[in-house]
Amino acid sequence: MAFSFSFHSWNFISFLFIIIIFSLMILESTVTQAASYGSVIQFRPSSWKLAHATFYGDETASETMGGACGYGNLFDSGYGTNTAALSTTLFNNGYACGSCFQMKCVNSKWCYKYSPSITITATNLCPPNWAQDSNNGGWCNPPRTHFDLAKPAFMRFAEWKAGIVPVMYRRVPCAKPGGLRFKFQGNGYWLLVYVMNVAGGGDISKMWVRGSKTGQWISMSHNWGASYQAFAVLGGQSLSFRVQSYSTKEIITASYVAPSNWNTGMTYKSNVNFH
Repeated sequence: MAFSFSFHSWNFISFLFIIIIFSLMILESTVTQAASYGSVIQFRPSSWKLAHATFYGDETASETMGGACGYGNLFDSGYGTNTAALSTTLFNNGYACGSCFQMKCVNSKWCYKYSPSITITATNLCPPNWAQDSNNGGWCNPPRTHFDLAKPAFMRFAEWKAGIVPVMYRRVPCAKPGGLRFKFQGNGYWLLVYVMNVAGGGDISKMWVRGSKTGQWISMSHNWGASYQAFAVLGGQSLSFRVQSYSTKEIITASYVAPSNWNTGMTYKSNVNFH
């Protein structure tokens, strides 16, 4: 039997094809949104890369306190001595603050036997030193990828006498107990918030704040390190925050983190975190 195909049947099939494509586009948009907001997004380790590591300070790690990320006393904020200052290339204008790295000492007589690995959190910037050659003292000069570790962290995988060792490193999920923490600074017209104890990717790209009276989400701008700011009058109302991960783009909401009588200089804990 001969097969016939009319112009009208072609138009009908074309119409059905367009409807199906349009439906798939809507479905894809819905699934993408659900993956970003509704489901749990797991941060995955990256591939291994080569870099170098030095250390600064002494065994007490007192010189590592504070730092460009703004975490203050690293013992009080939960980071301890397993920390590092990152070269400019890794620091990424402060967006790498809170990121976690696993590393091993390699290809050096100073590495400990069996190459034990350590996991550190980025808490500081190792600035360039253009007065010295990038391969002889200017270890943090761009475009070098370099870790300047707290001395106790360095001593966990290599002899401190080495001064500098080659390492293999990779990004890993940050394992942090409890929820996000928000440290407040500023005044009645300017709120500066440091975000700490960030799990998952450990890093933050955007933040919003909402007062219980204002009722609207206010976009906060990136100040420096792990701090975000809002130029708004937010006193006398409880505050909620919406936080976006730099690595996974996931957004989570920490509702009513600070009470209506919140104050600067205080740190407030939430019950939500990344994974």
